[in-house]
Amino acid sequence: MIYKHYNTLSDYYKNKYHKKVSKISINLGLSCPNKDGTKGYGGCTYCSSKSSGDFAGETNLSIKDQFYQVKDVMDKKWPDSLYVLYFQAGTNTHTSLENLNRILEESLNIDSSIVEISIATRADALDVDKIKLISKYNKKIPITVELGLQTSNENTAKLINRCHTNKEFEEAVNLLHKEGINVVAHIMNGLPGETKDDMLNTIDFLNKLKIDGIKIHALCIISDSRMGQDYLKNPFKLLSFEEYVNIVIEELRHLNKNVIIHRLSADAKLSNLIEPKWTYRKKLVMNEIDRIMNEENIYQGDKNKESSFC
Repeated sequence: MIYKHYNTLSDYYKNKYHKKVSKISINLGLSCPNKDGTKGYGGCTYCSSKSSGDFAGETNLSIKDQFYQVKDVMDKKWPDSLYVLYFQAGTNTHTSLENLNRILEESLNIDSSIVEISIATRADALDVDKIKLISKYNKKIPITVELGLQTSNENTAKLINRCHTNKEFEEAVNLLHKEGINVVAHIMNGLPGETKDDMLNTIDFLNKLKIDGIKIHALCIISDSRMGQDYLKNPFKLLSFEEYVNIVIEELRHLNKNVIIHRLSADAKLSNLIEPKWTYRKKLVMNEIDRIMNEENIYQGDKNKESSFC
């Protein structure tokens, strides 16, 4: 049996709840500040037309109906399972304070098997009032806020049309932590023009902010994204399987040892995936990371000056 040399989300849930915990993705049908003109237009260039909601629910269904549509299937495989209600698609705080309050209030009363709420959003779609509102509900049920960073390289951020700055990201993380709300950062390896040093610099940036969790994945070229259309006309170098695995391992070694690893590989529908095709084989990616870390006896945080494994 191969043991994980990093802090997995599954182990975190197992230690906390002593049961299997699964996420159920919900689609609120909300837009993004860099899509509707609040900050820009077109969205992040790598993003699909569904705004990362390819595996989320249908917007014509209520939050409750989206939840039960998935729960009823999962309960057949894992009876007595617990769930995280995951607002995944779009920017899920890019709405009025009143509507955000309605969403959170509704979420509290859906099902007793829901033990946590996770909100995917952007740093520029949060303000003091929204964070205080989330904090109020965080006292009733644990809430995690997931923030898309992708890279700490401001030039790359402009290239992908991220439309918010590192400073905005840092301010949002600090405000969330001040209110006792856990923060998970999303980063992406293999963005156009980025070097291994750029990707490790992103880890260093996040270490200084003392995030609670991280999601790492490779750039996927999606057919219905702006980057996908550009790639078909002018292909650029993408990370190979071996390059990605080696970079992720280095990132884990530099990452603070206490950060929970929520994801180390991408999710993309094969029908929409142009390249790299190896990203579709998630288990292969995970197994190779685990194999190398075990064989070389290396661990999360073992290159981090502020943390070391005993």
